[in-house]
Amino acid sequence: MALLQAIPYRGSLPTQVPTDPLIYRFFELMMVYGTTWKELIQEEFGDGIMSAIDFDMTLERQPDHEGDRVKLAMTGKFLPYKRY
Repeated sequence: MALLQAIPYRGSLPTQVPTDPLIYRFFELMMVYGTTWKELIQEEFGDGIMSAIDFDMTLERQPDHEGDRVKLAMTGKFLPYKRY
């Protein structure tokens, strides 16, 4: 019950580099693939960002003979940079 009532990390982690193994893997993915994802998004949509406010995610278990896999799908509204 205590875990369900714990306040989630909202925008900051207790250390600069995450020490939780699962959260560290997301950090690692961003460090390795982040610039590639940015370039692919901007190639498809133009200069801008993917919203983290107008955002949703689905998580699925994908059975695999070598061990189940995690499938994440994230969608966020594309927000083009505004020129003033």
